[in-house]
Amino acid sequence: MVEALRAQGIRDQTVLAAMNAVPRHAFLDSALASRAYEDVALPIGQGQTISKPSTVARMIELLARGRSLSELRSAKVLEVGTGCGYQAAVLAKVFGEVISVERVRWLHEAARTHLRPLRLPNLRLAFGDGFQGVEAEAPFDSIVVAAAGNEIPDPLLLQMRIGARLVAPVEAVAGMGQALHQVDRQGSDHWALTVLDAVRFVPLRRGTR
Repeated sequence: MVEALRAQGIRDQTVLAAMNAVPRHAFLDSALASRAYEDVALPIGQGQTISKPSTVARMIELLARGRSLSELRSAKVLEVGTGCGYQAAVLAKVFGEVISVERVRWLHEAARTHLRPLRLPNLRLAFGDGFQGVEAEAPFDSIVVAAAGNEIPDPLLLQMRIGARLVAPVEAVAGMGQALHQVDRQGSDHWALTVLDAVRFVPLRRGTR
């Protein structure tokens, strides 16, 4: 899988090492374990999916780009949409502190079960509405959103530290699909937007259940 990621253009050695270190099959139902290292999204229950390895690596590489190893190890990251916990585990291998929030109780508990054997002391899971971020833990050096909304929620933008980066899929207008958006906070009231690759994610929803 890691060689395939490298062939697809993932270059950050810290990200590649993290992808190599986290066993993707451990986050999937046993019936799907044989497909764990294919570059495909797979169902995890509750109408949700585990993202393709290339998508996970691409988003984390965008967050890590331009940072030294010491900066990565001191960075505090918010993940919106824990899902099965796979991306949270990879993030925890790259960044110093990771907070991951999930709105679906069943998935939150399943992720906790999946992650327990990995013993990642720098990863904490939260149950709540990802639209609101996790204000008690803000500000964040990076934010990654694992579901696509019509726009990036204002609370997430406000929970970015100046100099922080956010990466999120966003629905295009008029049903034209989704694109990865990179937002860099350059000042107290200044955010710079870069629109990147076409992607496909489950919808970002409000509230909890």
